[in-house]
Amino acid sequence: MTIHLPGPGGTTRAYEPCAEPLSPTPGAPFTSRVVFSAAHVVADPYADVTPDGPAAVDWDATLAFRRHLWSHGLGVAEAMDTAQRGMGLDWAGAAELIRRSAAEAKAVGGRIACGVGTDQLSVTEIGYPYGLDEVRAAYEEQLAVCEESGARAILMASRALCAVAKGPQDYLEVYGHLLRQSAEPVILHWLGPMFDPALEGYWGSTDLDAATRTFLDVIAAHPDKIDGIKVSLLDAQREIDLRRKLPDGVRCYTGDDFHYPELIAGDDRGFSHALLGIFDPLGPLAAAAVRTLDTGDVPGFRALLDPTVELSRHLFQTPTRYYKTGVVLLAWLAGHQSHFTMVGGLQSARSLPHLARAYELADGLGLFPDPELAESRMKHLLSVYGAAR
Repeated sequence: MTIHLPGPGGTTRAYEPCAEPLSPTPGAPFTSRVVFSAAHVVADPYADVTPDGPAAVDWDATLAFRRHLWSHGLGVAEAMDTAQRGMGLDWAGAAELIRRSAAEAKAVGGRIACGVGTDQLSVTEIGYPYGLDEVRAAYEEQLAVCEESGARAILMASRALCAVAKGPQDYLEVYGHLLRQSAEPVILHWLGPMFDPALEGYWGSTDLDAATRTFLDVIAAHPDKIDGIKVSLLDAQREIDLRRKLPDGVRCYTGDDFHYPELIAGDDRGFSHALLGIFDPLGPLAAAAVRTLDTGDVPGFRALLDPTVELSRHLFQTPTRYYKTGVVLLAWLAGHQSHFTMVGGLQSARSLPHLARAYELADGLGLFPDPELAESRMKHLLSVYGAAR
């Protein structure tokens, strides 16, 4: 059956939905790579909320999606950027998400790591009226919640720290303090400004070479307290250069949603593990690819994962921070939730042609367990926009 999808300039194109969905099956844990999917939250569509008010979360659907990821062997990176931290989900909501997801992980034996930041420090009319003491205290509060839940901590980049730090030494001081007191090794997260413009100049410099030196200084001073680093700069060569400089035992988790197949496959001098937002919609396919890699079949791994890059680049196109809209659209089309609603109203953050192309690319990869359901829901969305015929 043909579906007419909108394109740029008011054009339409006929598309024949895919008839054969991908059919991966859950299996044993991965042996060659540690892989996390940064998971989205499911909004409560019936809650009477405003875009700038506290988020209303559908906890049953949110936790069900995490069980879906765990069932395929993926770890869950919780309360990260994909879950709309700082873009609809406030710290109170994130803390509840961490507690609930960590308890669910314990119940099903799933791997989980949770984002720790400073987003309880709100920006005001004059910016961030805080000092380093307040930034440290905010991090400590969130670290305590994460550790009490039994999850591994991911020290996220802080908008407040970026705003108040006077140079590299302030980053060394704050991160050193947190690493010395952390109960278990943590994952350090370097999120680039393409994901959050407020993080421009993180690690004390807009010069990425200088910022990288500070980042490596933090790692070198506390290698026993760092499980790994997550790099989200969308620069494959920079990530490769960085991971080759890491101390033994410190993993590199790629956060590069443009180059992940080659970075995970690696080369004769090493490879990256994964902590990726694109592995939310790609979960079962990504799991099948990594299991292929576990057998040593690098070409087979690339054959499965390389075709997904076009979808990922589409979802993460500029402005990259709105990739979450496409992620939630695909979760709805795949039947993981009953609606296309997001906290903060961000379902409106991408155009209809963008969403239509996301559907087309995902369908071509066989990502929808029930292609007829996905087609029906896409037609309903087009109808709401007045574009269906």
